[in-house]
Amino acid sequence: MTDHSAPSTSASREYFCGVALVCQFNQCLLNVSPSNHFKYNHTSFTSCSGITNRTFTPTNDSLISKEQWESLLTELQWSLPPVVPLSTDEATNPTKCSFSVVNPNSIHTVGGFIDVSLIARDTKNRIKTYGGDFFQAKLFNSELKASTYGAVTDHFNGTYTARLALLWPGPAKVSIRLVHSSEAVQVLCRQREQDPDKVFFHGYFEEGGKQETVMCNAQRSPGLVGNESQCCCEYREPVTGETWFCRRPSSLHCHALTYHSMGGYQAVLSKVEMTLLKSSTNIIVPGDDSAIDVQQQDTEIRSQTKCRPGLHTSVPAGFYLQDHWTSLVCDSKSFPSAKLISGCLKDKQILMMGDSTLRQWFDYLEETVPTLKRLNLHTSSKSGPFEAVDTQSNTRIIWRAHGIPIRTSKTPWADLHYIASEVEGMAGGAHSVVVFTIWAHFTTYPLAMYAHRLVVIRRAVVSLLRRSPTTLVVIKSANTGYKDVYGSDWLSWQLDMALREIFRDLPVVLIDVWQMTSCHYSPDNIHPSSVVIQNEVDLFLSFVCPQ
Repeated sequence: MTDHSAPSTSASREYFCGVALVCQFNQCLLNVSPSNHFKYNHTSFTSCSGITNRTFTPTNDSLISKEQWESLLTELQWSLPPVVPLSTDEATNPTKCSFSVVNPNSIHTVGGFIDVSLIARDTKNRIKTYGGDFFQAKLFNSELKASTYGAVTDHFNGTYTARLALLWPGPAKVSIRLVHSSEAVQVLCRQREQDPDKVFFHGYFEEGGKQETVMCNAQRSPGLVGNESQCCCEYREPVTGETWFCRRPSSLHCHALTYHSMGGYQAVLSKVEMTLLKSSTNIIVPGDDSAIDVQQQDTEIRSQTKCRPGLHTSVPAGFYLQDHWTSLVCDSKSFPSAKLISGCLKDKQILMMGDSTLRQWFDYLEETVPTLKRLNLHTSSKSGPFEAVDTQSNTRIIWRAHGIPIRTSKTPWADLHYIASEVEGMAGGAHSVVVFTIWAHFTTYPLAMYAHRLVVIRRAVVSLLRRSPTTLVVIKSANTGYKDVYGSDWLSWQLDMALREIFRDLPVVLIDVWQMTSCHYSPDNIHPSSVVIQNEVDLFLSFVCPQ
């Protein structure tokens, strides 16, 4: 992904997502610390944060102070085009862009880095004069099934630099994709902040033989309120204070809400905006496709740090070799057999809360461990909750949806619990593991709404760890795979960076699946391939039983 911090003047410091990349002993790891905030030397550009700041003002009951909100916006700063394009010819065209390896003939060894220079051009082959394009870079070897993720630095003048780590011996090639042009990002930012009704939901009211279906959503937006005569039933969760709104049914009371489902999609886009989001999305940039010969060195490239909560995420966080992910964050292990997985999960009570990308973990464990049996709870096949038990190893795993908003089929309202509410109700302990992910169903809402949800969850996690510090709390990051106005990778990345910032100083585990999905060769999909899921779960289990 593209880093929009100002380029550093020091040879020993690069910037990635606003946090310093500190290079020592021929290795660069991401040092995430409160002092390393996003830095800008340029003030002439339009930013997405400027749009965001106009849609939210912290108040006494928003759970986030003005200072915290401004700090978060600084972390997520993203430059936008100085004007709204009138034609797609003005937008970055990936087929006209180019990249080249800096000093390609140098001697390269495992543990080193290469730099790649990237030039962005529009459809008329003009070099762009401003930044804001969303690029993703990786180094790969198809035969070795090897790859790793690289940071991209935006120089705000149409040029970018990618830095890629050399982590395996043999040939390696560079691949750069334009995920979204800066002009498309401009559309996504504006749509996120100004049109929360582009996705809506249905609430099903039932009582005394009567049934009504009405529109529902997470905010009292103009589309929901309508002419005010039908608005609104408000549902406030007693533990977390989270709210949900439905239009008032004409013949039933508000308490008759029984089911929830996805309603529909209704984004309002101009022809130019639709073209910007579709025509130049997720396309490989042409460039230097010659292989770099990487020579072996004696030192093994892997982390010796024990997997434990509170570790910082490095860039790169790891690499694939023969489809196996080696973590550079900690000494991760492989769990290739049901016996090893079952032994790791012995005496564990695991609560998973999130979306379908975390449900893939639950499904993988159930399918891989024959003694782990799912109970038939007669719940929704999509939003659960699900429960599986292994009486031989005394293991219990629960997966449930993270609560509303969630785009799902018709499901009982009572089964949709908020993450914070579940965490507040836990005793915790050395045998308890909490895993959550929350991002994919929030990409259509203003950033402030998502930040509020995260702050509520953070408060519950802090309370849990205070009363039971031996509880393991694991956060699965966002992954790549979304490519439209309802769920773009850029929108996902923004939410993911907000999550990392809000939970940064807590003793929790972050499983960085963003890098794992971004650099893998499998087709881009919001639901990662089975080989990626196996590596994600192996990394998760490395924290559950790190011995």
